[in-house]
Amino acid sequence: METGPTGGGLGGDYLSQSSPATAISRWSFELSRRYQHVLDKTVPHNLYRWIACLVLVLIYAVRVYFVQGFYIITYGLGIYLLNLLMGFLSPQVDPEMQDGPSLPTRGSDEFRPFVRRLPEFKFWYSITKAFCIAFVMTFFSVFDVPVFWPILLFYWLMLFILTMKRQILHMIKYKYVPFSFGKQRYDGKKAPTESVNLLPRD
Repeated sequence: METGPTGGGLGGDYLSQSSPATAISRWSFELSRRYQHVLDKTVPHNLYRWIACLVLVLIYAVRVYFVQGFYIITYGLGIYLLNLLMGFLSPQVDPEMQDGPSLPTRGSDEFRPFVRRLPEFKFWYSITKAFCIAFVMTFFSVFDVPVFWPILLFYWLMLFILTMKRQILHMIKYKYVPFSFGKQRYDGKKAPTESVNLLPRD
């Protein structure tokens, strides 16, 4: 007869213990849903998004300039941005990994739109998030590792030049330009004979 209340007590204790976890889970889900909704609303506003990103970059630069430190964070940020840039300039499917051509090589070929490995919105979002994280890290002295920043700057410039050279050679080899200016559009108008997406053949 006494086992009933004991079981009920255990059930009540279980519910009371799970209630805070359930509330936190619902709160985090609602917060993430609203955050994603705000991000979705910014998708068509390319210019305003990049202006806001530029403002954030300037704030970070001013912060690092006045504190005269956190160069190792800036160097790591630069390496990360270079990696994002390569993804933004690269096609989603590497032509070197395919048997047949994945990109048109002349104006008479079938038009294939350039699909980036890293879309523009994700490119912007990753840059913005990286600068936000780096800005917060500049308020913690543990990340202020003393380094000789000209060496880091020189090494990053060399890495940038070599990486961009390899990317440009890849673009020339497979004859594509990762920009949409002047590309063919099926809007009822007469399509141009050649798309600026293509490089002239030798």
